[in-house]
Amino acid sequence: MTQIKVWAAACANCHGTNGQSQPGMESLAGKDKAELAQKMLDFKAGRKPATIMHQLSKGYTDEQIQQLAAHFAALPKKQ
Repeated sequence: MTQIKVWAAACANCHGTNGQSQPGMESLAGKDKAELAQKMLDFKAGRKPATIMHQLSKGYTDEQIQQLAAHFAALPKKQ
């Protein structure tokens, strides 16, 4: 398993397997890479309110956030 898949597995708890979440939670699959990265960076910097994402995002470097965003952007969107 690649490192990015290890990081992405932690996201599955809330955002679903392969970024395809259940209703009520944002799906990440197929979203715009820049938008995903900016949201994570905003959580990390405390600019975007959250219940847990502000804490989780601090565990990643900015480069890791960019890699995660690219990973989820490349996945097929939820139907």
